Amino acid sequence: MAVSNCPLCNHAVDPQFRYCQNCGIDLALATTMAEEAISSTTQGEKPPISPEILVPRLGENLVKQKIITEEQLAKALEYQKQQMQQGKRLLLGESLVELGIINRATLDQAITSQILQLQTALNRANRNLEKRVRERTAELRRAVVKLSDLHQLKANFISNISHELRTPLTHIKGYLELMAENDLGPLTKEQKEAVSVMARSTEQLEKLINDLIQFSETTKSGLRLHLEPVAVQNVIHKVIQKLQGKAEKQGVTLITGNIQELPDVMADVEKITWVLSQLIDNAIKFTPSGGKVTILGQHNEDRVTVAVIDTGIGMPADRIEEIFIPFHQLDNSPTRRYGGTGMGLALVKRVLEAHHTSIQVKSSPGKGSNFYFSLPVATHSQRSRHSVKSLA
Repeated sequence: MAVSNCPLCNHAVDPQFRYCQNCGIDLALATTMAEEAISSTTQGEKPPISPEILVPRLGENLVKQKIITEEQLAKALEYQKQQMQQGKRLLLGESLVELGIINRATLDQAITSQILQLQTALNRANRNLEKRVRERTAELRRAVVKLSDLHQLKANFISNISHELRTPLTHIKGYLELMAENDLGPLTKEQKEAVSVMARSTEQLEKLINDLIQFSETTKSGLRLHLEPVAVQNVIHKVIQKLQGKAEKQGVTLITGNIQELPDVMADVEKITWVLSQLIDNAIKFTPSGGKVTILGQHNEDRVTVAVIDTGIGMPADRIEEIFIPFHQLDNSPTRRYGGTGMGLALVKRVLEAHHTSIQVKSSPGKGSNFYFSLPVATHSQRSRHSVKSLA
C-alpha cells in the first residue's frame, strides 16, 4: 500500500486514515489547503511546503496571542513585500524568523495550536451538519409517510363515494328508461323532452362517476394491463360508432384516415379503447359546431401512431402540461363553459405510461389541437401465441 507524508509534520501516513497518527491533523483539510496554496504560486515557482500554508490570518492570531506586537507584524509584512519584489516568495512566518522577531520553535507551536483549533472547529461543524442532515432526513421521511397516507385516504374516499353514488344513479337511470318507453304511462310532448334532458344528464353523471372510480383504482393499486394483439382500426370504428350521435348533435364531423392497413399492436384493448374514447370525446366537446375531428393512423417501422386532431378552441403551448393534472381545469372560473372533473386526460396519461408510451400534444389558441401516441406493432410470434390461447 502506498505511503504518503503529512503536509504538517512530514510524518509518514497511511492513505486509508483520515487523520495523521503523529500530529492529529485532518489530512483532507491539510492537503486541500496545501494544494490551493501551491496552485496560487507564480508559473514555474513552488514555495516550500510549510505548516504556515494551512493557517489563515497567521499575523492577526500571533498579535492576538501577544506573541508579537502590531509594530512587529507591520515590520514583517513590509519585509515580506520587499522580498517578493525581489522575486523571492516568502511566507509571513519565515519573515518573522529571518527578522529575529520570533524563533522557529515558537512559530511552529503557534501554527500547530491554530491548526488544531481549526480542526476542532471543523469537526464540530461536521457533527452539527451531520445532525441537521439526520434530522432533516427524518422529517422528510415522516412527510413522505404522511403524504402517502393522505393520498391513500383520498383514493379510498373517492372510491367509496363513487360506488355509493352509482347505486342511486342506477335506479334513476332505470326509471327514466321506463318513463321514456311509456312503461309507466303515456307522457306528453313536454314530459318526454324533460325525460330526455334528464337521461342525458344521467349519462354525463355516470361518466363522471366511472372516471372517479377508475382514478381511485389506478391510484390505489396501479394499472394492471392484459396485453394482446389489438386491431387498431376496429377500436377506432367502435369508438366512432359510440360517439357519432354526440358529434352529430354538436354539429361536428368525425373523419377517419389511413387506418385500414394498420397492423395489430400490443395493448390492453379495453384500456386503449377507453383512451381513444376520452380523446375523441374531448375533441368533440371543445370543437364548435361546423368543425371536424379527424382520427389518423400511421405505421412507422415497429410502431403505430394514432392521432386525434380537432379544429376546436385549442390552448396556449405553455399551458399544455396543466391539462394532465387531476381535478384541474384550464378555465376554473364559476362561469366556465365546459364541464368535467379534469380527470380524463390525467388518466389517459397514466394508461399510456403503463403501456410504456406517452401522450403528445400540439395546440394553439383558435387553431385546434393534435393529441397523438404510439404503440408497438405485435410481432408474428405474439400473434401466434394469442391464436393458440384462443383456440385452447
